[in-house]
Amino acid sequence: MPQYKYDESRSGRKKLVILLVMAIICFLSFLFSVGKGSLDISLVQVFKAIFLGDNTLHHQIIWNVRLPRTLIAGLVGICLSLSGAILQGVLRNPLAAPNIIGVSAGAGFMAYLILIVFPDYYNLVPIGAFIGALLATMMIYLLAWRQGAHPMRLVLAGVAISAVLNAGINGLMIFFPDRLAGIVGFMVGGLSGRTWPHFHLLWPYAALGIFIVFLLPQKLNILLLGDEVATGLGLNVERTRIIFIAIASLLAASAVSVVGLLGFVGLIVPHTARLIIGSDYRYLFPATAILGSATLILCDTVARLLFDPVEIPVGIIMAVLGGPFFLYLLRERKVH
Repeated sequence: MPQYKYDESRSGRKKLVILLVMAIICFLSFLFSVGKGSLDISLVQVFKAIFLGDNTLHHQIIWNVRLPRTLIAGLVGICLSLSGAILQGVLRNPLAAPNIIGVSAGAGFMAYLILIVFPDYYNLVPIGAFIGALLATMMIYLLAWRQGAHPMRLVLAGVAISAVLNAGINGLMIFFPDRLAGIVGFMVGGLSGRTWPHFHLLWPYAALGIFIVFLLPQKLNILLLGDEVATGLGLNVERTRIIFIAIASLLAASAVSVVGLLGFVGLIVPHTARLIIGSDYRYLFPATAILGSATLILCDTVARLLFDPVEIPVGIIMAVLGGPFFLYLLRERKVH
């Protein structure tokens, strides 16, 4: 057996072990989140409340409050992280993330439009958010295109589009001030009050996007080789790029439709996962999904416990982490 095949096999086994360890950490984060709060619940009681279903106070707290919120946090973390990983790969831009290049702003504007102007059509929020995210992403890509999509032009175009869309959101808030109940939490990004109906609204769209992502890692690996090489290998570059942008928009929109304009998850997590497991998207996608889920679950738990009984939106925690990380990328990665 050639040496390179042996090394590749050993490297693959090592990465699978890393993924297993990350999955265990994510599961422990889930249990920690479900058990911790104003009323601490032991691990044994958590398992009893979830699997035995006894009609106790612990069961009511876990099943009706903490479990759906934690599941939503995990699913949103997966969606935003995968969306960021896709955008960074497709756009070849280390600063690409749903909230930075305007994808979340497009989704948020359409979500606001439906929630404020057409509140009776709440179930259409994920679809409207997807349309808004996709249109914003394509517009940013077209604005940044000049014999190629330069990384800094993409960021600047995203900032400009985000500014316009945020102005639209502020306009809606001014014209419909009587319909702004709970809208502040949506602006920052938070999980307060999220229960089973929100989970049922989120999971079909999230599951569809996640399923498609895990079918296509090899295509993104080929795309990263460059347009000429990818074309030589038989890949339709522009069609593949549009498909990935649509998937990233769907994932970001499904998350935004439930938790609001939550930032920096799609920036921090893919970079951290890449440092841990490498740039092969066959392993990077699952690592990003697991790490994104664990990250948002833990950050939401911190947001609940930090100033207990006062709860702060998880978007504030992510901004505190994401701001310095963004500056690090600007300085150390020398993005021009």
